Amino acid sequence: MGNMVLAENLALIQQRIAAACARCGRAPSEVTLLAVSKSHPPEAIAAAVAAGQLLFGENKVQEAKAKIPLCPGKARWQFIGHLQSNKVRDAVELFEMIQGVDSLAVAQEISKRAEQAAKTLPVLLEVNVAGEASKFGYPPERLLAELAALNALPRIEVHGLMAIPPFAPAAEKARPYFRRLRELKAECEQLLGAPLPQLSMGMSGDFEVAIEEGSTLVRVGTALFGERQRPLPR
Repeated sequence: MGNMVLAENLALIQQRIAAACARCGRAPSEVTLLAVSKSHPPEAIAAAVAAGQLLFGENKVQEAKAKIPLCPGKARWQFIGHLQSNKVRDAVELFEMIQGVDSLAVAQEISKRAEQAAKTLPVLLEVNVAGEASKFGYPPERLLAELAALNALPRIEVHGLMAIPPFAPAAEKARPYFRRLRELKAECEQLLGAPLPQLSMGMSGDFEVAIEEGSTLVRVGTALFGERQRPLPR
């Protein structure tokens, strides 16, 4: 994809974010665009940075470890996938936030590795809002039960929640799940007695609906970069 097409895609996404915000009386500055760059090469990230996009999301630690050093230095990185314990040390080094913390064990490992790296890491807790067996994420009841223990870990800061609702061709079908995540965030805030600023929900096909339901961070890949590049057969 040429730089000009990518810049046009970015402008279009920003227009769609602004229009969705206008519909529900929010300021566009309340919504951050995270460009999902997994499986896209460093050249695509460089083109996005040139167009003004600085925040990127990767879901495989090994891919990110190889790719990030080849990308512009001002790009910022968040981890947006399921994190295995044996990849936590690298993730703590590479990313400014980990979205997708889905167990106390992983959170404890992040806190331990962050302690060793002398840093504090913001995290989002992933919720399996639909109870899908094939998806990672906290069941809502367990999240509420473990929230105090998660929040007490010394080297992580719980900044909010994230979710990936069941795939549906119609974006409107995702609305009840986005609404449930927003309500769950309010329950968490009540338990903690403190605000959770981030609600990461909405992707290329449904981010407008997510914004109408309160999303503060939308994760967009295909609408920006085009279809993912398939690896060549060996």
